[in-house]
Amino acid sequence: MITVAKVYKHIKSRLFSMLFKCFCRGGLYGSIKFHGSAIMHGLPFIKNLGIISIGSGFRCNSGNNYNPIGGDTICRLVVYKRGSLNIANDVGISNSTIVCMNSIIIEDKVLVGGSCRIWDTDFHSQDAQIRTSGKDNDVKTAPIIIRKNAFIGGGSTILKGVEIGENSIVAAGSIVSKNIPPNEIWGGNPAKLIRPIPIK
Repeated sequence: MITVAKVYKHIKSRLFSMLFKCFCRGGLYGSIKFHGSAIMHGLPFIKNLGIISIGSGFRCNSGNNYNPIGGDTICRLVVYKRGSLNIANDVGISNSTIVCMNSIIIEDKVLVGGSCRIWDTDFHSQDAQIRTSGKDNDVKTAPIIIRKNAFIGGGSTILKGVEIGENSIVAAGSIVSKNIPPNEIWGGNPAKLIRPIPIK
């Protein structure tokens, strides 16, 4: 049954999508390449000094009214100079933060739950003198790849240098600091294998 509320929600989502694309193409958020449709519930925070590429079918929740499971924040895409964020087709992200100083690739049909954090950087030097000098330029980064059909449970953190395999699941609240093979469920801090996913 089509209700007035459903029609309003659809129109608002499309309006946010159009505004988002318009602002991005207008240079407010830097160079963002869109390759198809996007459904936006709320407007994300974008800081782009590098490259952002977003495929078709992108779905994004951004705001405390758009995620019934929690994650009452907004969606943030932050890409620094020389950083490259590549989001493929049919990806869904809900009230999560992605920070890219190197390279982050999110393949087709990946789902990222509420209040997740995906960081390809340590943000600060491991050397205390450099870190506290005001010229914190010795920062380690490493690429992140999240393979197709992976699911990142709410409140999880994906750290630099990690590859998450195809179809794999990260349990809610996990800290992922090393590679996850395909077709496995991992969870905990640090994340460890819980069990394989049966291949049909």
